[in-house]
Amino acid sequence: MFPALQNPALQADLIAAVHLSIVAFILVGQLLVLVGWPLKLRWIRNPWFRFTHLAIMVYIVQNAVRGKLCFLTLWEWNLRETAGQSGVEGSFIGKLLSGILFVDVPQATLNKVYVAFFGLVLLGFWVVPPRLRGNSPH
Repeated sequence: MFPALQNPALQADLIAAVHLSIVAFILVGQLLVLVGWPLKLRWIRNPWFRFTHLAIMVYIVQNAVRGKLCFLTLWEWNLRETAGQSGVEGSFIGKLLSGILFVDVPQATLNKVYVAFFGLVLLGFWVVPPRLRGNSPH
């Protein structure tokens, strides 16, 4: 139906865009919880938002502890390889997204950051719990 979507390089770019969107959801989501708490914003206690945020962080930390990479990273890299791209090769968008997503830091350091950030997310769950049935909205 869409022949362009059969292009592995384009598929890799799309996966990188989805990956970056998830990273933004994690980072901005936590920032909004921290900022929304003193402002008494009710929506930051939305259980769909909070549990989705937590579930993604559980996946990230589980991979970090096991020394594994995210499946989106592996999927993107495999598609780039299929497209004949390696290293800094790729479309302008692909290079831009990869430049934002993949920082030049040892994986062990990133894993420590992931675990520390997960601690912040858990602290947020304790200090600003999601609104469940029977909970007062504070």
